[in-house]
Amino acid sequence: MADFSNFIADLSSWLWGWPLLILLFGTHVFLTFRLGFIQRYVGRAIRLSVMRDKSSHGDVSQFSALATALAATIGTGNIVGVATAIALGGPGAIFWIWMTGVLGISTKYAEGLLAVKYRTVRKDGSIAGGPMYYLQYGLKNKKLGKILGIMFAVFAAMAAFGIGSSTQSNSIKDAVFTTFNFASEINIAGIIIETKILIGLFLALIAGLVIIGGIKSIARVSQSIVPFMAFFYVAGCLFILITGYETLIDSIKLIFNQAFSFKAASGGGAGVIIMLAARYGVARGLFSNESGLGSAAIVAAAARTRNSVRQALVSSSGTFWDTVVICALTGLTIVNTGAWESGLTGFGLTQLAFSNVPFGETILGLSLLMFAFTTIIGWSYYAEKSIEYLFGRKSVLPYKIAYLIMVFTGAVFSLDLIWNFADITNGLMAIPNLIALILLSGVVAVETKKYIKNIDDHSDDKIIT
Repeated sequence: MADFSNFIADLSSWLWGWPLLILLFGTHVFLTFRLGFIQRYVGRAIRLSVMRDKSSHGDVSQFSALATALAATIGTGNIVGVATAIALGGPGAIFWIWMTGVLGISTKYAEGLLAVKYRTVRKDGSIAGGPMYYLQYGLKNKKLGKILGIMFAVFAAMAAFGIGSSTQSNSIKDAVFTTFNFASEINIAGIIIETKILIGLFLALIAGLVIIGGIKSIARVSQSIVPFMAFFYVAGCLFILITGYETLIDSIKLIFNQAFSFKAASGGGAGVIIMLAARYGVARGLFSNESGLGSAAIVAAAARTRNSVRQALVSSSGTFWDTVVICALTGLTIVNTGAWESGLTGFGLTQLAFSNVPFGETILGLSLLMFAFTTIIGWSYYAEKSIEYLFGRKSVLPYKIAYLIMVFTGAVFSLDLIWNFADITNGLMAIPNLIALILLSGVVAVETKKYIKNIDDHSDDKIIT
């Protein structure tokens, strides 16, 4: 098992080397310039996300689609992922996480636009869309598009076992033990049962009750939980930062200094610090906001919207909330409290930062439980649509069962193995999607230009694409 864990770790490090980081970050930068800094419309995107679109085309409302996407993205990456990035890459990783979010808004926008433009309506009236569809129907070379579409769907179905299910249940298990001091074993009617087994079974059962109802059930639960859980966590971070305001400016300076530091780290060569900061910052940033991954485009395609640009703007606001706001607050909290120097990693590091205020650990534990659970149900839809694309509707139920099994078994995996596996599947999933975004950037630019040209208080309501 140790050899396999080392192999997974080495494969993760190789995959997330400079070529993939450049491809991912470069796509963010390329689309930012190609789309004329679409980030300047983030305010409009937020307003549109809470407006009701009267269009009848779609399975769920725009807000429900956004809530489902946020349910899947606001998860352990915001708490455990950020902490892991800081532990491995230093405070400078926070800058790269933040930049991945700022520039990633343009990439999430492009994904949402293409998802709506190339979505299809099935015989039963349900909507199907996402990278596999805009790869297949958008690229001029249909054979290449089909191959890349299949690759994306395969990697997405695999990624769901990592980023969507096992990492989340693993983090929930850790949160339960560390926050609520559960015993490792429980005696039930004279039978000794490991607590983590019961946690896994409970999570699988509750998640199963939600995802069995499909996108409408998932969206209904997501839009009920996501706004509350985000406000609850952000309020906790802000309280900690306000109480430690004296060192806040110094913490921000430290983050920027280490983000561009070319000093050696632990005896390494020059440039090691900036390389580690960028590597883990970008990797964890992607894990958190999923810009470039293509996953959120799957649920964006299901939104009721009259044109592709409106939903693209709504989708892009998800990256703003997830990374530019929540991940940044998590990282700043860890650095400003000094917890980053403790030698801890993962949930334990963030927990130490929150221990500085009354009930901080309880707030963090409850936040992680909500974050991780909503990610489980959100990613189940991504996986469902990927499997449906590959094998048809009949394959969905068996996959859901396998997915729930991974929710259960994730509670007994080692943290390092799960995170490295998640990084690998994320990287493989991102590659065909990033290729599509680059090749179809012209389509995105044309649709965007047509919308922006006519934009005013109400004119976009008349634009249907």
